[in-house]
Amino acid sequence: MNILLNNQPKEFSERLTIKELIEKSNIKSKYYAVEINRILIPKSEHAKHLLRDGDKIEIITAIGGG
Repeated sequence: MNILLNNQPKEFSERLTIKELIEKSNIKSKYYAVEINRILIPKSEHAKHLLRDGDKIEIITAIGGG
């Protein structure tokens, strides 16, 4: 499976859920948003939403400041 993750090509041998992709990408922040093919995916669907070959995924993490 080939995807575009934050404008970087990535290849995986199996289909992943969004949750699995987050884990494999070592994203530790609990404040993030996921957009697939320009559609925002609610966090409640991350464990069951399977990625497809060719998906364009943006993962945006929140950064605190002050």
